[in-house]
Amino acid sequence: MAKEPKNYSRRDFLKTSGVAAGALIGGGIIGGLIGANANNTAAPGEAPATSEGGAAGGVRGLMFFKNDAEFQILAQATERIFPEDDLGPGAIGLGVPYFIDRQLAGAYGENSKEYMQGPFLEGEMTQGYQSRLKRNEMFRQGLQIMQQEAQSRFKANFVDLEGGQMDEILTAFQEDEIQMSGVNALFFFRLLRMATLEGAYADPIYGGNQNMEGWKMKGFPGHQAAYINDIESEDFVEIEPHSLGMQN
Repeated sequence: MAKEPKNYSRRDFLKTSGVAAGALIGGGIIGGLIGANANNTAAPGEAPATSEGGAAGGVRGLMFFKNDAEFQILAQATERIFPEDDLGPGAIGLGVPYFIDRQLAGAYGENSKEYMQGPFLEGEMTQGYQSRLKRNEMFRQGLQIMQQEAQSRFKANFVDLEGGQMDEILTAFQEDEIQMSGVNALFFFRLLRMATLEGAYADPIYGGNQNMEGWKMKGFPGHQAAYINDIESEDFVEIEPHSLGMQN
């Protein structure tokens, strides 16, 4: 029997991803690379600039990706997972690709805080990380396979595909229909989706959540010093979000 199409709205997505937002915003970030380029922006719906090109708000350099073509595949894939619409910017406008680039260059991408010695046996999905590959190796392989699938299915580059065609390839990863080496496609898709959510909702100091737009869409106040002036209020209080990188 054919599967019924699932039509989720952006509003539904923002509601159901609330658990992720609550966990990630509070400090459970996948990497820990806090540094420069935190305040540069890219126009919503527009591929972010690399160190070789300008964008609105300035130039942002890459820390892990040396191949701009791979980075643009990442940008378009994350945008399909978290698209721009009338509620706010998508992954590209939020700087999610740069967030992921930073994480892949650091402890998260290198698995530097995890046991990575053999033996390597195929485990169950409930057993957690079982691969010999580092996360940044998984991402690089996954993006290369996205390009190969685009060429094989549609005779075009992934970044030149229509949205529905990109979705077909991403769904094939999600359904574990793509063959990968050292990791299964479903595990990689889950990494990509989680990293996209983390980039959308993490504190902007990590490189994503540009202008705290991810928080604004959820009405999340960010890192406030105290709520003593509002805690007794019986009305809903809208609070301007505050980032760790902002001066008090």
